[in-house]
Amino acid sequence: MSLIRQIWVLLLATLLMAFMGSFAVWMASSRGYVETQLRVKNADNAQALALTLSQQKGDQALMELAVAAQFDTGYYQRIVLKDPAGQVIAEHEADPSVSRPRAPQWFMQLVPIESAPGLAQVSDGWRALGSVEVVSHSAYAYDQLWSGTMRTLVWLLGLGVLAGVVATLGVRRIRRPLDATVGQAQALMERRFITVEEPNVPELARLSQAMNAVVERLRFQFDEQAFQVEQLRQEAHCDALTGLSNRTHFMAQLQAALADDEGSGRGSLYMIRVVDLGAVNRVMGHRQTDVLLQKLAAVLKEVSVGVPGVATGRLNGGDFAVCLTSSDVPLPDAEHFADAIKRAFVEMAVDASVVLGTTRWERGTPMAQVLAAADSALARAECRGAFAVERVGLGLSEARVLGEDEWRQRLSDALSQQRIRLTGFPVLGRRSELVHLECPMRMQLEPSGAFESAALWLPMALRCKLTARIDEAAASLALAQIAQDGRPRGVNVAPASLADSGFVPRLRALLTAAPGAASHLWLEVAEVAAVDRFELVRELCKQLRPLGVKIGLEHAGERLARIEFLFEAGLDYIKLDASVVQGVSLDPARAAFVSRTVSMLHSLGLHVYAEGVSDELDLSALMDCGIDGVTGPAVKLPS
Repeated sequence: MSLIRQIWVLLLATLLMAFMGSFAVWMASSRGYVETQLRVKNADNAQALALTLSQQKGDQALMELAVAAQFDTGYYQRIVLKDPAGQVIAEHEADPSVSRPRAPQWFMQLVPIESAPGLAQVSDGWRALGSVEVVSHSAYAYDQLWSGTMRTLVWLLGLGVLAGVVATLGVRRIRRPLDATVGQAQALMERRFITVEEPNVPELARLSQAMNAVVERLRFQFDEQAFQVEQLRQEAHCDALTGLSNRTHFMAQLQAALADDEGSGRGSLYMIRVVDLGAVNRVMGHRQTDVLLQKLAAVLKEVSVGVPGVATGRLNGGDFAVCLTSSDVPLPDAEHFADAIKRAFVEMAVDASVVLGTTRWERGTPMAQVLAAADSALARAECRGAFAVERVGLGLSEARVLGEDEWRQRLSDALSQQRIRLTGFPVLGRRSELVHLECPMRMQLEPSGAFESAALWLPMALRCKLTARIDEAAASLALAQIAQDGRPRGVNVAPASLADSGFVPRLRALLTAAPGAASHLWLEVAEVAAVDRFELVRELCKQLRPLGVKIGLEHAGERLARIEFLFEAGLDYIKLDASVVQGVSLDPARAAFVSRTVSMLHSLGLHVYAEGVSDELDLSALMDCGIDGVTGPAVKLPS
């Protein structure tokens, strides 16, 4: 029995005992009072009647008439007149059927009232004439006691209701801090490290103080580790002068964009070169040249701000690059970059210029081919002169051109006709055991066509606001497959789906209907969702984790340390992005960043996995960093 129920039982038992005790005491005292009144009345009436009879001078007829007259007043049960020898002279007794009380029979049996007879001697001077016995009716006493009992019961019930209301408020006042303390304890069990207001109850206050202290200590430890991880990230990924990605990390970002199976699968690569940087350095000096390069980096960031998935890096001394992924947000063209840089240089009054080379890319294109095309465009631009822009194409396939209504119709038809399937890419643990299968969705847009990856249809699904429906279909299909073979599966949840207020309740109903399979389902949302929509991610965890679902972040690493309330989210795992884990076997700084990130996340009770591992040398290096599992082209299921 819960503590609150025990308190309620104790309160109810106490109130019931108090009311029953007070009622019993009142009943006993009232009964005694009525009997006393009857006894006194009988004695007084007997004395008064004896006095009347004494005045009859022994005339028996007159005495009988006096007794009869007294009895006819109707307040007596019995009057008996006896002579000195004890013989009955006159006796009058009321008919029980005439003088029935209004009180119920069970009440009279439960509380019997004894009407003690009043006795008095009748005399004429010194001559004894006899005695008289008077017994008053008890029906009136029963009626009075019954009506008093009803009034008392009503008052006691009213007081009971009032006491119940007061007790309810008191229990709620006790329960509020107790529920908060229990909720905090449950949150700690779910790896959600939250603090609560200390209650006024001293016993609970000490417990809350202890748990709040633990949470604050963990929060301080997390902040400290997050600061160290951010420093390591900047050392491993960023150029010390400009703050942009260094060459190694930019190449990893470009490679990840070319291999990304979820994005639009298309984009542009811009390469920017400061013309004759050596001469600029000799004329302006080393310090001013550094200021120039920092200004150039700031312009590149400013022009590409607001573009999702942008990667900006410094490749070497005067070479910079910007990788943009196509999305609903219009991409700035190369001329826009050139004009912005030119204006910045004019404002600085420096005699320097840049040239730009650009090329387009699409998913699956070899990175060397993309870089070669961009470098060729850059060489052509150098031949043209200051702030020139050149483009070199790769002969990419043309994307199918469909209107938004046509896309919505095709996506809706594919979902309603179940023309969808899940692929499976293994995530293996440290002992090569299967953790789960990553299951991106493939969709057949045309009845006889191929099953296309999300890179083709996801941008239009976002525009048509169909991501919630698609994610529900993916979860339903994953649950069905889990029910068939029992293998855990992971599906993606788009950040846009979380913004749909009905998505999580519908998904919860779907999971509740299949509790066995739900415990083997892994859901993951992009890191950007935890940064931009943290409350939605926390609500997702709160609603679905009690059903056994594991929830985590994918494509994480770049902004992981900047998620202020990561320790409150209640996540189960984190997947580090391919751009973070690639090359750890060759770059000690990158390995140190990954190792520190894993340590920070392990301190929060989170499992950490690496995405997009394509080099077998990186596999062992990642295990040395403490990674719990890996996935990617280099990861195969053991035969």
